[in-house]
Amino acid sequence: MNSVRLFGFAALLALATTASATSFVVTTDAVVGAIGATSDATSDVTSSLGDDKVVLAARDDAASFVASQGHIRGVRLEAALLHIRQQAPNLVADDLQLAQAILSL
Repeated sequence: MNSVRLFGFAALLALATTASATSFVVTTDAVVGAIGATSDATSDVTSSLGDDKVVLAARDDAASFVASQGHIRGVRLEAALLHIRQQAPNLVADDLQLAQAILSL
């Protein structure tokens, strides 16, 4: 009886480990996919706006915004964010992500 319990416990442990690993992989794939989609969309927009005067003028304001974790919002950054959202209305990115993208230009 003791060996049957040990075998049952080992089988249960193996199933639980597999289920945990599978759910971890699915969760990780979903998060990475969402980040990748946002990153691709942001990079597409920033590559097309890389020579835009409104966006380039907002780099200092974007740096202040990122450094203050969104507390300092300059006028040039606000204009650039509005301009970007008008140019790409389907873009799914928050202000911090766009400010970081502006800094990468």
